[in-house]
Amino acid sequence: MNIEEYRDFCLAKKGVSEESPFGPDTLVYKVMGKMFSLSGIENFEYINLKCDPDRAIDLRERHEDVRPGYHMNKKLWNSVYINGDVEDKIVLELIDHSYDLVVKSLTKKLQAELEGMSND
Repeated sequence: MNIEEYRDFCLAKKGVSEESPFGPDTLVYKVMGKMFSLSGIENFEYINLKCDPDRAIDLRERHEDVRPGYHMNKKLWNSVYINGDVEDKIVLELIDHSYDLVVKSLTKKLQAELEGMSND
């Protein structure tokens, strides 16, 4: 996977914005203002993704290239290293999982607003 495939996949989701709140080299994706994914731009080695805590442990045990989230809450975030032992198909599924977790944590009002948006 390359950074353009990653960007396109994230930006295709409903209610997603692309930002750089941590500086010009960190790409952050938010749904309705809440972060679900981030990565380096120049150094696209891994993606930080939110994850269910039990699933996070399981993924770390099964994949050498899934590690506790770098500079993140280690219980809730994983760093998924690109082009390692995690297939692109699984990386995309983990991005979906992170997005879905954040959507579920939104207020009912924001969830309703998101539901009413088009997928453009």
